[in-house]
Amino acid sequence: MKVRADAVATSETDVLVLGGGIAGHRAAAAACQQGVAVSLAYLARGASIFIIGCNAPFGHVDARDGPDVYFDDMIRGGYGLNDRRLVRIVADQATKAIEELRAIGVPFAAENSRLRQRHLSGNTYPRSVYVPEGTGRVILEHLARQCEALGATTLAGWKAVSLLCDHGEVVGALLAKPREPRLLAVRARAVVLALGGIGRIYEDSTYPADVAADAYALAFDAGARLIDMEFVQFEPVVTVWPEACRGMEMPTAMLGDGATLLNAAGERFMLRHNPEYGEKRIEKARLSLAIQREIDEGRGLPDGSVLFDTTQVPKAQLESYVAHVRRLRAAGLEPTRKGPHVRPAAHSEMGGVAIDESCWSGVPGLFACGESAGGLHGASRLAGNGGSDTVVTGAVAGRGAAASNVTLAGRDWPRIVDDAVDRLRAVAQQAGAMAPDEVKQRIRELMPRAAGIWRRGDELAKAARELEGLQSQSTTGPDPDWKTWIKALEARNMALTARLVAEGALARCESRGAHQRLDCPDPDDERWLHHVAFHRGPDGEVVRGIEAIR
Repeated sequence: MKVRADAVATSETDVLVLGGGIAGHRAAAAACQQGVAVSLAYLARGASIFIIGCNAPFGHVDARDGPDVYFDDMIRGGYGLNDRRLVRIVADQATKAIEELRAIGVPFAAENSRLRQRHLSGNTYPRSVYVPEGTGRVILEHLARQCEALGATTLAGWKAVSLLCDHGEVVGALLAKPREPRLLAVRARAVVLALGGIGRIYEDSTYPADVAADAYALAFDAGARLIDMEFVQFEPVVTVWPEACRGMEMPTAMLGDGATLLNAAGERFMLRHNPEYGEKRIEKARLSLAIQREIDEGRGLPDGSVLFDTTQVPKAQLESYVAHVRRLRAAGLEPTRKGPHVRPAAHSEMGGVAIDESCWSGVPGLFACGESAGGLHGASRLAGNGGSDTVVTGAVAGRGAAASNVTLAGRDWPRIVDDAVDRLRAVAQQAGAMAPDEVKQRIRELMPRAAGIWRRGDELAKAARELEGLQSQSTTGPDPDWKTWIKALEARNMALTARLVAEGALARCESRGAHQRLDCPDPDDERWLHHVAFHRGPDGEVVRGIEAIR
């Protein structure tokens, strides 16, 4: 890498938010409202535009709902592994967060003064609020306008490649333009990680290309602890056919509205797995396991899927899923007459950076929110809680970061930037034997086999060893071009993140939620009702430990 540290451009702000999705924009807006200078840096918009709804216990459909019921649903849905502090914050603040979004013009579906609320899997009552034209996209558009109006500086098209660290404190980040050799060092009293989750470390995944597991690698390198990385949520109903809709998540809310799941024999098989409720009142991990079992045991459709029967949904309800029915029809499928084929795909990470009630990571100057943070969801995430996580914890992180007491004066900035550039240069100079794209593909081959829906200790152990080697296997040649260097950095981050998933799953000798060990099929509260945690050792090694649930 030929860029010299003394040629790096610099800027300064109070709070630097990394990530262009809903969590990042909520953090930026909340920090601005505290009267501090804010910069919002992102490569693209991440997965937020695909959010279908946000849980909030308004009780507008069923007055029995409320924060305490929502709290209990999250703990039950997370198989008891949730951080109660974070669950209480989301349970108590979700309705306020939605009202704040309504105040800036987000047009959630409503009738008179009462919000329409859908019943998503794992929730006792209907509580998911939504925008028919596309919840995530519309929320993000309004938040972007709010951030602009509040004076946040936007740095679009920049990729965070390292955090700036000084004596154990995070004091900014080093950003790169992926297509041109430019670096920007942003000094900041606090950094908020809102970069999403694990990205495409699985072959079959719903993640967009710009989510690349960077949040976890950046936090790990800066000294933060990561927890619950073994818990990867497989979205149960991801479209396989029609081909033009491949990868599109079908809303589990449709199951609450009457859609059913059928195997190749036309059997509504969920009545075997969940006799009382069928496709309803079952959280995503169990639903994914049931669908995958049908496929694995030979009862699926020829393309390795099951039928998502949309014909059972009343027409008015079906048409309320505007974006989904539009895409299905554009692909040549009329959802009132036939449904798509679906199967589970890697979708979200329940673990992440360990945080407290202000979304602080424990490293001075470093905060995390949304899917970059861990602890809220436990071993499985309720349907609709991804959206609630972003709108609540994003704002909490922004306020927390604004109150950071890290100072910027009196630091040796040339040395700090030099150190960050040197760490990146080492990635380009490692003596590996595989091109970065080969490393990425190997990770995607390893993870579904070893750390997919079903897991075994022997496969996990082999994968963990290989992934450790893959962290340094990328070769860029003696004079790498800029794009190759960026790919090598991404491959290293993906390998580290995948390794933490595999090592966490290997350590957890039980089955719980989204983590299912064929060789340890039962949950074991006595031994395993705690977090598996990782941090960076003094020589860069991965150190594993356990942490009590709070």
